[in-house]
Amino acid sequence: MAYNLRVIDMAECERPRERLLAHGSKLLSTAELIAILLATGQGAGKLSAVGLGQHIISELSKCERDPLAALREVNPSELMNIKGIGPAKATTILAAVELGKRAFQASPDQRIPVESPADAAAVLSQDLMWYPQERFAVILLDVKNKMLGKQVITIGSATETLAPPREIFREVIRQGATRLIVAHNHPSGSKKTTIFQYFQAS
Repeated sequence: MAYNLRVIDMAECERPRERLLAHGSKLLSTAELIAILLATGQGAGKLSAVGLGQHIISELSKCERDPLAALREVNPSELMNIKGIGPAKATTILAAVELGKRAFQASPDQRIPVESPADAAAVLSQDLMWYPQERFAVILLDVKNKMLGKQVITIGSATETLAPPREIFREVIRQGATRLIVAHNHPSGSKKTTIFQYFQAS
């Protein structure tokens, strides 16, 4: 695909919007997804919207950074330092990134039982994901595994955190939980959450 070719001049089957409508968003490259947000490139004879999307990825990849991880944390000035990105394009990208974060971190209905590590990870996503420090958290459950509450117990350093049992069981007692799940995150931008098995509070 020629990155200096205007999107309007591309074959219809190669245009990002048309490809998304025909095949779904998962089949689009990151550059194509960014191009849809940008709508336009750098102008006549310069990078197209797709080319500019690829250029953004290239710039964010400097210093051996993962471009998507960098995009998640990018600030307006970093984006506007890229030729062809002004306030309008920068704010569109930042708004899309923030919307994606909020959608991914949306907590499930508290009335739904928490019965698997995936359920627990969804519940704790807002509390544990993408933080630079290690965090230790608990989910407090009733006898039917329905959530009574959740709590970040401790916030440590980039490599470790300590969770005194006293602090954990204080929350168990305060909320009258009969079961609990404990978990911690993996800092430095990782979205991975370690989930430990259920404990019976007795």
